[in-house]
Amino acid sequence: MLQFDALRNKSHDETGNHCSMNIETLTALTVFAFVSSATPGPNNLMLMASGANFGFGRSIPHMLGISIGFSVMILCVGAGLVQIFDSWPASYTILKVLSVLYMTWLAWKIARAAPATKGDGSGRPMTFLQAAAFQWVNPKAWAMALTALSVYASDATLFAFGVVALVFGLVNLPSITLWTVMGQQMARFLTQPARLRAFNWTMAGLLMASLYPVLWPN
Repeated sequence: MLQFDALRNKSHDETGNHCSMNIETLTALTVFAFVSSATPGPNNLMLMASGANFGFGRSIPHMLGISIGFSVMILCVGAGLVQIFDSWPASYTILKVLSVLYMTWLAWKIARAAPATKGDGSGRPMTFLQAAAFQWVNPKAWAMALTALSVYASDATLFAFGVVALVFGLVNLPSITLWTVMGQQMARFLTQPARLRAFNWTMAGLLMASLYPVLWPN
C-alpha cells in the first residue's frame, strides 16, 4: 500500500542545502495538488455523502479536518516519520489492516446515514479530529503525500516540506469543497427516503471500491 522507497532514499541522500524550488516546480506542485485533491477518493466521496445528508454548514469541520490534517501529515512524513515506519516493517501491514477496517466501518456508517432533517440524532457528520485522523489510514492520502514529497521537495529540507504542506493546504480546501457542494445540491433530488438510501449505499460501495489498490496492489 505504501511506497516509502523513493522518499526514504531521498532522505538518506539529504545534503541540507537550502530549498531551490523555482516557479516552474511550484506551478507543477500546485497543479498536482489540485488534480490529486479534486479527483475521486475516500475523502471526496465521504464529503459528497456528508453534503447530501447533513448540508454544507455541518460538513465544514469535516472539510477543515481533511485539509489541515493532511498538511500536518505531510510535515510529519517529511520530517522523518518514514524512517520510523521503515525501522519497523510490521507497521506497514498494521497500517494496511487498520485502513481496511476503518474504511469498512465508515462505509457502513455512510450506508446507514440518516438525513439531517430526521432529527433523531442517528447520524452525525464527521468531526474535525476524526477527519484529520482519517488521513493516516487513507491510502490515497499516503500516495499523495509520498509522491509530492519525493518529486517536489527534492532538497529534503524542512523548508521544502513546509512549502509542499502549504500549497496543499491552500489548494486542497477549495477542491474538496466542490464535492461537499455537489452533495448538498444532490440533496434536492434525494428528498425521498428510497433515493437517499440508494445514494448512501452507492457512496458506501464506491468507498469500498477505493480500497482496491490496498487489497490488490500492482
